[in-house]
Amino acid sequence: MTYISPPPLARRDLSTRRGVFAALSVEPMSAARGTVLLLPGYTKDKEDFLPLLPLLSEAGYRAFAVDLRGQNETEGGHDATAYRREELGEDVVALAEALGARPHLAGHSMGGQIARGAVLAAPSAFASLTLLSSGPAQVGEERGAQVKLLTGALTTMTMDQVWPSLQRLRPERASSPGADERRARWLRTNRTQLLATGRNLLDEPDRTAELAALSGLAVHVLHGDRDDTWAPPVLADMARRLGARHTALADTGHSPHVERPQAAARAMASFWDGVRSTASPR
Repeated sequence: MTYISPPPLARRDLSTRRGVFAALSVEPMSAARGTVLLLPGYTKDKEDFLPLLPLLSEAGYRAFAVDLRGQNETEGGHDATAYRREELGEDVVALAEALGARPHLAGHSMGGQIARGAVLAAPSAFASLTLLSSGPAQVGEERGAQVKLLTGALTTMTMDQVWPSLQRLRPERASSPGADERRARWLRTNRTQLLATGRNLLDEPDRTAELAALSGLAVHVLHGDRDDTWAPPVLADMARRLGARHTALADTGHSPHVERPQAAARAMASFWDGVRSTASPR
């Protein structure tokens, strides 16, 4: 049997009514089964989804991973009001409109909370919602302390000066391949965005009941069984309250798409396939 490699990743600029967003995209290897929009988490960017994108292509999905406002290659400005939850959610709605399809929306960590806000603002714009290691409200106590330390450092130090401290929070990635490129992406990230969204993580309200009240929206809660940002029992309880599909990957931490991309891709594609098979004709 001849192996056919996935189509190459493309670097794209997505023009929307809210501005231009940098993206990485991949086309499906076979007949398209749907479109996926991927949102990164705090201090992350679109490149965080590099292990996942080819696997989604193999599964038959057209996928876009984006830098949100102020992340890496997407401009953000220095007005903190541009990073309010409502503003970031409206950016995602505009991205869905620009794709010309109702995408399956998936957000990691902070990106999941932004995705939730977008869905609550415009539920008909999305085919489904996947909360990838993204909890119901503010981050847990230990991760909250780290966010406070980081935002405190950003008020007095340069981005370059903060980088070594950030690496110490992620020792498993500090010496891994691509560290220089990750540093370059960090230096392109907007400081005001980090400060504002860090505050969002520390006081995020629980909107689970609002999300559960939406009629007909398929939701998937996917996380690792060793998540250290929201405790796995908290994530499991959120899934129960939402009536959502729930997947907890074994021996996996806060970033399943990086740590176990094949397992994460299988779980996500299986969920989307189910949504597609049960969707009513439009």
